[in-house]
Amino acid sequence: MRVKICGVTKLADAELAVELGAWSVGMVLHADSPRRCSADQAVRIGAALRRRVKLCGVYVNAQLSEIEHDCEELGLAMIQLHGDEGPAFCAEARRRTGALVVKAAQVSVAGDIRDLERFHVDFHLLDTRPRATQHAGLRGGTGESFDWDLVATRRSAVPLILSGGLHAGNVAAAIAATHPYAVDSASGTESAPGHKDPERLRALFAAVGGASQPREIGSPA
Repeated sequence: MRVKICGVTKLADAELAVELGAWSVGMVLHADSPRRCSADQAVRIGAALRRRVKLCGVYVNAQLSEIEHDCEELGLAMIQLHGDEGPAFCAEARRRTGALVVKAAQVSVAGDIRDLERFHVDFHLLDTRPRATQHAGLRGGTGESFDWDLVATRRSAVPLILSGGLHAGNVAAAIAATHPYAVDSASGTESAPGHKDPERLRALFAAVGGASQPREIGSPA
């Protein structure tokens, strides 16, 4: 099971995630996010890790020119579009940058998942539509989970990245319920927004590793 660690703002946190086996490391490049990765740190992370992990830039309604610049400057292998971008924008971002495109959706009802079928991108990412008033307006990283049973309504063949309040205590159940291509954690591996907690990171990877092991015949469920 692949793991994407998102909301990374420091090289040391990114390096630990890679050491633990991260498939992708996400840097939020959206000015209004509490997990925004500074330009200086993004350059440092890109220089150190672009050949070791799939670096992902996370955007909300950014200009194509900004995304194109960052892909070149930082060595981004993936771009995650977490705003109101349409299918044509996603296709053009893919064409201009050559990076894999992740289209994210906030989920509260089955229709939110079905709407993603319009997007013929490399990955779909399902996150939680915020319910708590203090999270109003946030596009992710709220620590809230959505009803994983809704994923059963999904008909798309596009690989799924599951996000939304995932941490060591619930990620195994999330994997069992949704069978995603990858899981994504931001708030569930933090001590504070943008600051990773090494023990929470280690615990998440251990829980994912346990969930990914095939159960022996005759062993308890």
